[in-house]
This record gives sequence, C-alpha cells and structure tokens, in this order.
Amino acid sequence: MTPRNSAAVGAPAVAPRAAPHPRGLLIMVGVAAVLVTALGLRAFASVVAPVFLAVVLSVTVQPLRRLPARRGLPTWVGAVLSLLAVYAIVVGLIVVLVISGAQLAALLEDYAPQFEAFLARVGETLSAAGVSAGQLDAVSAALDPGKLIGVVAGLLGGLAGILSSVAFLVLLLFFTVTDAGAFAANLARISPAGRRLADALVLFARGSRQYLAVATVFGAGVALCDVIALTVLDIRYAWLWGLLAFITNYIPNVGFLVGLLPPTLVALLDHDPGTALAVVIIYCALNIVLQSVVQPRVVGSTVGLSGTLSFLSLLVWSTILGGVGALLAIPATLFVKAVFVDVDPDRRWLTPLLSSAPSGAEGAPR
Repeated sequence: MTPRNSAAVGAPAVAPRAAPHPRGLLIMVGVAAVLVTALGLRAFASVVAPVFLAVVLSVTVQPLRRLPARRGLPTWVGAVLSLLAVYAIVVGLIVVLVISGAQLAALLEDYAPQFEAFLARVGETLSAAGVSAGQLDAVSAALDPGKLIGVVAGLLGGLAGILSSVAFLVLLLFFTVTDAGAFAANLARISPAGRRLADALVLFARGSRQYLAVATVFGAGVALCDVIALTVLDIRYAWLWGLLAFITNYIPNVGFLVGLLPPTLVALLDHDPGTALAVVIIYCALNIVLQSVVQPRVVGSTVGLSGTLSFLSLLVWSTILGGVGALLAIPATLFVKAVFVDVDPDRRWLTPLLSSAPSGAEGAPR
C-alpha cells in the first residue's frame, strides 16, 4: 500500500457541506412575508393606526417628563405635563379638522352657483375652439368641485375618523404616556439578550422626535408665508388655509397639493383665474424651495430617509392604514428601518442607500 493510499484510508471522512438555500427562494419568501404582514396590518388598521398614533404622540412629549426631574420636582409632575401636552395636541387637531371640514362643506354649498357659471364659461370657450360635446362633458366631470374637495376630505378623513373615537384615544394616551417613564427606565436596564431591540426603539424614538421637530418648524414657516400671501391677495379664510397647510406639511411630498386645492378654488370663484394662478405659483414656489429642496435634505440628513423613500412611504402606509397612514408615513418607516436595518450589522450597509445624506455623514447608531 502506498503512502498516499494509507493516508487516504486513515484520514477521517469529511461530511459534505450542506447547500445553502437559493437566494431566489429567500427573496420570494421575504416578499411573501412582507405582503402577508401588510395585509394583516390593513385588516386591523382600525386598531393599529390609533395605537401607533398614540405611541408617536407619547414619544413626542417624552422630553417634557424629564424637565421637572432636572429641577428637583416629583416625577408625577412630568407625567402631568406630558398628559396635558399630548391632550392639547389632540384637541388642537380635532378643532382644526372639524373647522376645516365645516368650511369645506360650506365652500361647496356657497360656491356651487359660481362654479357652475365658471364651468359654463369654460365650456363656451372650449366649444368655440372646436371641442366636441362628449369631451366637454368629460371636462365638466373632471372639474366637479365635489371630487376636488373630496380629495382633501378623503386624506384628512382618516385622521378625523381616529380622532372621532375620543374616549378610546384619551384612555390609550393616558396609559401610553403614564407608562412611558417606567418603560424608558426598564429599557435602559434591559439584558444583553434584548439590547438590539432596545437600541432600535431608542433610534425610532429619537428619529421620530427629530422628524416631527423639522416638519413642525418647516410647516409653521410655510403656513405663515401662505397666510401672508393669501391675505395680500384678499383670499377668504386665509388663516384656515394656513392651518390646513401646516397639517398637510406632515404628509410627505404631496401634502402641499392637498392644502393648495381649497384656496385656489376660492381665488378662482371670488376673483379671477389670474388670482388663482397667483395662488398656485406662490404655493408651488414655497413647495419647491422649502418642502421639495430644503426640507427633504434636512430630513434625509437628520433621520436618514431620502426623498424617494419618503414618497414611497406615503404610498405604502396610506394604502395600509388609510388617511392617517399619510401623516404617520415617516415615523412608521423609521420604526421599520430602526428594527430591521439600523441595529443589524449584516444590514447596516443599506443605511447610506436609504438616506439622501452623503456617504459617511451618518454615524453608527449608538
């Protein structure tokens, strides 16, 4: 027997390496799991949406809890301040939505004759230009004021539907806000086994507060500019359209279109097409400068979301959760990103691809 043969006989048998799962199969299973999860969330949207809204609001007012403790006051003072702040936010949203809904309904009723006369003039102009009767009917149906205002009412109606269950939301916010302090303390002392989830929740809370702060500052600036411009143009309900612009600023990318429709209609029917065009130009200019150029860059560098991802978040979460999903699109995406990307070393390479900030500008999550 040769040495090679003896070595072959005496060598231990090496077990064949198990073949990994095909990458295509893993992708298909992952996509299927995402679709099943989305369908489940949509089926329980009436519960998931208010719960997540309560969580986001509780996270927003959480810094108020720490202010009294820094001055030596009892901890319950911070809890009371947080409850008062979160209830003030809810009451403010309810008041704005109720007034906006009432004014939009009155808008349709008050301006119906003027809008019909405007459509008649448009029809005469198009008919003189050689447009057929069938095409005129299609244009009249597309310019139906009920449909135009319905776009605004539909997007705001989701939030109004959740806020209409005031008793449920009040109780839910009471428990989430009062338990937030103990939850944060327990989260800081969590065992190493749950450290990754704890880091993800901390990143979500911090990112949500940063995004809401940025959106609030930019929304207030845009609303103030809108009110000034509408007042100069003598547009009725200028302050109301400013509030509407402030709320719709939390809707990524297309929120300004929702706030643009009502004042444009008022300018068209109260004044003339030139004034309506001026309103559109002013809103578009503010949107291009602040909401489409400056704000997405600030949001991208602050919370790590690009403008494209923000727009896709709007489509996905408004489909799953309805109208309130449009307002909670960014916080919901931040939650998913924190849990599945930010704290996972194997997927952290995705972070620069999801953000509009330059590569290397984002530090590793702490």
